[in-house]
Amino acid sequence: MYVGVIGLGRMGQIVVDRLLDAGHDVVAFDIDEEAVADAVDAGAEPAESIPDVADALGEDARIWLMVPAGDPVDAALSELDGHVDGDDVIVDGGNSHFEASVRRADATDAAYLDCGTSGGPAGAELGFSLMIGGPQWAYDELVPAFDAVATGPDGHDRMGPVGSGHYVKMVHNGVEYALMQAYGEGFELLARGRYDLDLESVARTWTNGAVIRSWLLDLCEEAFREEGSDLGDVADHVEGGSTGTWTVQEALEQEVPVPLIYQALAERFDSREDRFARKLANRLRYGFGRHEIVRE
Repeated sequence: MYVGVIGLGRMGQIVVDRLLDAGHDVVAFDIDEEAVADAVDAGAEPAESIPDVADALGEDARIWLMVPAGDPVDAALSELDGHVDGDDVIVDGGNSHFEASVRRADATDAAYLDCGTSGGPAGAELGFSLMIGGPQWAYDELVPAFDAVATGPDGHDRMGPVGSGHYVKMVHNGVEYALMQAYGEGFELLARGRYDLDLESVARTWTNGAVIRSWLLDLCEEAFREEGSDLGDVADHVEGGSTGTWTVQEALEQEVPVPLIYQALAERFDSREDRFARKLANRLRYGFGRHEIVRE
């Protein structure tokens, strides 16, 4: 399959690498020339502009957007206008709001797949989890590419119509907030409790057979190993919040109670008072997404 990838940041470069490793051909573009050069070194064909990507692909173009959510997505689609038609497929692999995806699908001539992407930079080795919304035929056309970029056939599926992929990813992130908060509060109690505990040892023990084992718990073990049981100079400040806010807003509209997700979101917004739980959440965001660690 011949796939165009627009946006070669951390996640976009992984998409390129995994497509190439699976034997697909890739034409790649980014405004950062060094990022394009890296993709070319990996085996991709360079493009000089976004329209050049579509033109290089020709008929039945398959284009994967990995640009930041918001205005950059609209800007990329604007540049593709007139270069794609109803036989082409565009995948939006960014963290877009599901309603924005519906709007973009209605305004775009090509078939539009909104693709919620989870796994962070660890996906370079393991592959991503892909939650995809949009026309069934368009999804079926991209299955070989999804197999390559995801962990395999079980790592992706069509969630439903346009918007459903990013909707599922939105709720996924809300759950992620609550899980991080739960681990943070538990380890805070251990850190401030009556025993002098090695939290790396606790996390390692839990990851081996305990009911609460998970990848996030693996990252807790990593955090304590690299930062120490007191998390060193990791700041009590947790970035992020947009997808959690979207989740809470949707829950209010649907009248579905999500107290744990709401509280985790509130903790992020209230990260002015020193809290161990938020320090761990700060460090965990680096673990799974290589987000910058805010330090004191």
